[in-house]
Amino acid sequence: MLHIMDHERRALLAVAISALLVVGAAHASHAQQAETDSTRDARHDKEAANLAKESQNPVANMVSLPLQYNYYANGGLGTASEMVLNVQPVLPLPIGKNWLVVSRTIVPFVSIPLPDVGGGNGISQLARPQFGGIADIQEQAYFTSTKPSKWTWAVGPVMSFPTATNRLARTGQWGLGPTAVGLTMPGPWVIGLLANNVWRIGGDANGHTLNTLTLQPFINYNLAHAWAISTAPLITSDWSAREGNRWTVPIGAGVSKIAHVGDQPLNFILQYYHNVKHPELGGSNQLRMEVAALWPTAAAKAAEQKAEMAKKKETERKTRQGSSP
Repeated sequence: MLHIMDHERRALLAVAISALLVVGAAHASHAQQAETDSTRDARHDKEAANLAKESQNPVANMVSLPLQYNYYANGGLGTASEMVLNVQPVLPLPIGKNWLVVSRTIVPFVSIPLPDVGGGNGISQLARPQFGGIADIQEQAYFTSTKPSKWTWAVGPVMSFPTATNRLARTGQWGLGPTAVGLTMPGPWVIGLLANNVWRIGGDANGHTLNTLTLQPFINYNLAHAWAISTAPLITSDWSAREGNRWTVPIGAGVSKIAHVGDQPLNFILQYYHNVKHPELGGSNQLRMEVAALWPTAAAKAAEQKAEMAKKKETERKTRQGSSP
């Protein structure tokens, strides 16, 4: 009887020890997982902070895929609306160690209302049909230096191709012109200007010659946790339009945020603009929503690590100098 009881005690003790081991292992595994999550979050926060200013540089050494949705309403559109989805892949291509060519392609998917349907015939403006499709594709190529400096400059050609499938957006013309970007990044700021002009070099003008100016000033003030206050109005002029119907001049601002979905860094942008000047058939209000996937290049990551090491060494040097008698 005593032998049976002793055997039961040993069995219970073994079960208890096993249970403690399982609980301890589970706790250790949970702690390790929590530490892994914490490390990953810290890495994401650091990466987001590093990417914030680079994502605001149109000629950064970074592959990106922005999807920019623009919604236009009111003004000359009346009760209708116009929508433009710009797919804008950006691909940097190194030329040796000191130069970079940044390819920036703009593929616009548009939905445009038919203008003046009904006119004075009493047909409701709500019945105005929309025409969807692709507008002319534009390719921009920027030559820029990879060496860090106070000012960043980039110049190159801009080309427009008669690829439109939307008859309301079709020009039927080939276009070519110069494009340039200049920017600086003092402290939390990223301030710059993109400018280009496209002239017709071929194709059928159909009574309206391609000759358009684009100016895009951009100002970003970066905040903590990869947030930023930003403005990037797209100012355009159609030089072939009649006087008083050429310019589109928006004013407005918005916010942006770098965040991760899984391990993929994304830049989210939300902005509102009011067009203080616009063509007769253009909208007076614009809502811009954008999400961009970001992939820093290996060269950019190496340069960033080198800069961090240099900064760390400089801090250590100043600390040693301050502590020396």
